[in-house]
Amino acid sequence: MHRDDTLWKSILEDIFEDFLLFFYPDAGSLFDFSKNFEYLDKELEQLFPPEDNLYQTRFVDKLVKVYCQNGDNEWILVHIEVQGYHDPDFSRRMFTYYSRILDKYDKPITAFAIFTEHNAAFKPCEYHREFMGTSVLYKFNTFKILEQEEQMLRESDNPFAIVVLTALVALKRKRISENELLKLKIELTRNLIHRNLPKSKINRLLVFLRCYIRFDNRETDVKFENELSEIRQTPKSMGILELMKDELEQDGFLELVNQILEMRDAMGIEAFMAHWDRQLELRTEAKTAIAQNLLRETSFSTEEIARLVELSPELVQKLKNSGQRPSTLD
Repeated sequence: MHRDDTLWKSILEDIFEDFLLFFYPDAGSLFDFSKNFEYLDKELEQLFPPEDNLYQTRFVDKLVKVYCQNGDNEWILVHIEVQGYHDPDFSRRMFTYYSRILDKYDKPITAFAIFTEHNAAFKPCEYHREFMGTSVLYKFNTFKILEQEEQMLRESDNPFAIVVLTALVALKRKRISENELLKLKIELTRNLIHRNLPKSKINRLLVFLRCYIRFDNRETDVKFENELSEIRQTPKSMGILELMKDELEQDGFLELVNQILEMRDAMGIEAFMAHWDRQLELRTEAKTAIAQNLLRETSFSTEEIARLVELSPELVQKLKNSGQRPSTLD
C-alpha cells in the first residue's frame, strides 16, 4: 500500500496538467499552464496531521495551487484523494479537509476522490449532516477506477488515461492468471512506448506502470523485462535503471544509479543478478526474524506487523500459525 501511495503521489505531480485536461477538456482556457503548479502537501498535512494510530493504512492526498487564465480568481486549489480501501468515514474526512482548507486559504476549491479498490459498492460522493433545522451538504467529484471502460481509455490520447488503465489492469490481478496479467502489462507497455509523447513523460509513466502492476513470480518479472527490452530495442542487460537515468539525474540520484550499474558491469550480468537475489533473500530473512520477534514480544495485530516490516499479512499469519519460516514471500 505504501508503495502504491508513493507511485500515485509521484505520477500526479509528473502529469498534473494531463490530469486536469482529463477531467476538464477545456482546462487550457480555464487555467494558466504557463505558471508552475504549487504542491501544498506539507501545508495540507499540517491542516490534517496523521492520526495517532501510526500503523493505519495511509492514503494519498494532494493539494495543488493552480493559476487561472482570467476571471475573478487569480488562483484556485485542487484537492485530490486517492483512496485504496473501504473507509466508512471517508466523506466526513473529505468535508474536514474542505473546511480546513477553506479556513486557511479562503479560495475556491475543487475536490476529487479517486477510488482504486475492489469494492464496487464503495463510492461516497457527499457528506450530509443535519440537526434541528441546521444542515450542511458537501459534494465532491468522484472517479471509480473499477467503473472505467478499457476501450475508451485505450483510445484516449491523454496520458492520464494510461495511469487509469494501469490501475484498472492491476485490479484484475487476483482474477486472472499470471500469464494473462503478463500479456496485459506487455500490451500496455507497447501502447505507451509507441505513443507520440515526450521521452521524459513516457519514462515516468513507464515507471508507474512497471511498479504498479506486480507479479507474484520472479520468472514473470524476467519475462517482462526481456519483452520490454525488445519493445525499446535496447540490450537485454539494460533495465529500468538506465531508462530512469534522465529522470533520476535531476532528482540527485544519478550517482547512486551509476554505482549500481558499475557493480553490475564489473561482476557480469549473471553474477550481479545472483548477488542481487542473495541480498533480497537476506533482507527477507531479516524481516521474517523481526516479524517473529514482534509476534512473540508484542500484542500488535498481524496487519500491524505486516505494515511495520513490509511483509504480506498472509505471510505474517503463517508465521503466527506455525512458528516456522515459509520458504518464499507472497
